[in-house]
Amino acid sequence: MFCFEIPMPWASSFTSALRPARVPPLAFTARFLRGHCIPTRAGSGSGSGPDGAPRGRARLRAWRWRALSGAFYRCAARQRFPRMPMALAGPLLFRIGYNLYAHTRLGYLFYKRQVKKARERYPQGHSVPQPVVFSGVKILPIPVLSNNYSYLVIDTGSNCAAAVDPSDPLAVQSVIEKEGVTLEAILCTHKHWDHSGGNAALRRRHSSCRVYGSSYDDIPELTDPLSDKETIVIGRLNFKALFTPGHTVGHMVYVLDGKPFEGPASLFSGDLLFLSGCGRIFEGTPETMLASLDTAADLAEDTLLWPGHEYAAECLMFARLLELENPVLEQKLQWVNQQRVEKRSTCPSTIGEEKQYNPFLRTHCPEVQEAVGMKRQRDEDWDSFRARVLKEVRLRKDVFKAN
Repeated sequence: MFCFEIPMPWASSFTSALRPARVPPLAFTARFLRGHCIPTRAGSGSGSGPDGAPRGRARLRAWRWRALSGAFYRCAARQRFPRMPMALAGPLLFRIGYNLYAHTRLGYLFYKRQVKKARERYPQGHSVPQPVVFSGVKILPIPVLSNNYSYLVIDTGSNCAAAVDPSDPLAVQSVIEKEGVTLEAILCTHKHWDHSGGNAALRRRHSSCRVYGSSYDDIPELTDPLSDKETIVIGRLNFKALFTPGHTVGHMVYVLDGKPFEGPASLFSGDLLFLSGCGRIFEGTPETMLASLDTAADLAEDTLLWPGHEYAAECLMFARLLELENPVLEQKLQWVNQQRVEKRSTCPSTIGEEKQYNPFLRTHCPEVQEAVGMKRQRDEDWDSFRARVLKEVRLRKDVFKAN
């Protein structure tokens, strides 16, 4: 939902009159919002109703927040100073929009609206999921929102389960009930509402359920903050948490050990890594993101990749622009297009596959470097050069529009 774009219905009127000399700085904006809005994370405290919505005094504060935020933008739009060039206004607006989404109650309200719209548009989900079963474990992709995936990972021996990024609690609960399992844990990759928005509602239904994630991200209902390489054991399910910042400051991925089930490992990558893509660098540097991507690339080549979004077709079309003569990429794109015609999900892929066509894992390849016009400077550190390549590839992907 938010990993690539955030609709900003106020952007056109805001941009038409936004002025650089009088635009409130982001620090001031954050203080203003914190001083006038209700708690930034839903489902925490007595101010939340059964669906995470505010009630009582919290509802009054929510009304006040909507009125004040509207007044804030109307006031900013009326400032009369020389106009900011669109090249500067666009990124500034995006950063303001991102901060509102990620750090204020406005983001939660936007998320709830997106959930409602997706349920109406895709009553059966945006894709037909394809479960994977090994001896003793079942991995169920759950299509949610317009292109997200949550996952239910089941220890079939004990019927206990872990949910990964349960953004729509009703969709996840429906699968839990259908499978007849007990939800023991929620593994949250990061704080964005399209990955964490269902935590509170599921915890109310499953009081013993633990919520795992990074202490660096403001994850709703977090009970067990994790550090890099900590393990989570649920029945025979053994997950390792890996710290992979860049998309957010506290992003984590989870690797399920496949050995007890005589199968490959599984990487639940959130918004770090997609099929032929990666997440935007919202809260880090290209160097940070490169190190996180290298963490994923260092996993065994048969590791299954379970991404947080269905972006395969768009990402592969972009990758083809960089490598016109990559037969593996072309073959994968044809397969993905056929899958999407039938509305079938495209996950999982494998780490080995991704290394052959994902440009964000191929910054070391001359083909990708040449495609973005990058040459290594004399005495330039190798990883610094790769970070420059990654930055350029990411910038080009940000403005890419699939036909």
